[in-house]
Amino acid sequence: MIGVYIFIGGGIGSFLRYITTGFITRNLGVNFPYGTLAVNIIGSFLMGALIEYLVKTMPHSAEFRSFIVVGVLGGFTTFSAFSLDAITLFERGNMPLALFYVLTSVICSILAVFVGLMVVRAL
Repeated sequence: MIGVYIFIGGGIGSFLRYITTGFITRNLGVNFPYGTLAVNIIGSFLMGALIEYLVKTMPHSAEFRSFIVVGVLGGFTTFSAFSLDAITLFERGNMPLALFYVLTSVICSILAVFVGLMVVRAL
């Protein structure tokens, strides 16, 4: 039964990713994968915040946790899209921008999880 919750959450997360990346791309352009970068950082922050919230407000069912964490956030964040964007920048001959993108994505996403944890711990 948990698989059904993950399936539904993944669809919701993927749809939210589609809306978010589309909005960001329309506003910032296509020369840099701003949308993918944004959803990975936002998703990482939400992962930290929601994990801490779920721990602080136990008990939650395994179905609920799986729906939110694996489904919605798993569908929202985009590591495979991130990887493709990095290779695309590299193949276009823009190694400095590709390296910047990879480092910014990894560092900011890890920091976002940490900040999400700290925000909820402070509440």
